[in-house]
Amino acid sequence: MFGFSADEWTAIFLSLRVATVATLCAVPFAIFAAYVLARWRFPGKSILDGVLHLPLVLPPVVTGYLLLLTFGKKGAVGEALYNTFGITFAFRWTGAALACGIMGFPLMLRAIRLSFEAIDRRLETAAGTLGANRAWTFALVTLPLALPGVLVGAILCFAKALGEFGATITFVSNIPGETQTIPSAIYTYTQVPGGDEQAMRLTLVSIVIAMLALIASEVLNRRIQKRIAVFE
Repeated sequence: MFGFSADEWTAIFLSLRVATVATLCAVPFAIFAAYVLARWRFPGKSILDGVLHLPLVLPPVVTGYLLLLTFGKKGAVGEALYNTFGITFAFRWTGAALACGIMGFPLMLRAIRLSFEAIDRRLETAAGTLGANRAWTFALVTLPLALPGVLVGAILCFAKALGEFGATITFVSNIPGETQTIPSAIYTYTQVPGGDEQAMRLTLVSIVIAMLALIASEVLNRRIQKRIAVFE
């Protein structure tokens, strides 16, 4: 039952690789966007908030199609990247990481934004009175206090990336060894005779990884609540 084939191991390791790269690349953008939404006031803030959360409510296939139009070899951004730097995302594992990062971005953004909003602003004011400028205040006070939220958001993004299917298969297809992650491998095995056992094995792997991510997220969330309670 648990004798994984080479193709199954490839799908598992590729999923972990894609989810890890997607999460690490999304973290700095999510921190910046969350800080902007939590602290800045500017016209169009609600529109920006809605746009950043669109992947959460759009059908994944729509997101994948938009990525294909934008980052495909003939896309508005993809053609320029390919001609200038030789970088291409379509039908590559890097494209799968891009799609997973975008699909998981709203979950990470929301967790980090809530963390920023929960910080007592008097602590930042106190840092300013001691001579710290905005950059140092952010680096030494704001970001450390928001770190639990960053970790929770990263875990949620990682879990979402592991389960992503619609946007990934639309943007980078289902190529074994290159873009075939656990969800797309499960889909493949359910479409061939005798593939039920392989599909069940990978399903169990997905459940175990997702449960571990949720447990870690819950533990970190409790630490956030304790940290907030200390400063109340």
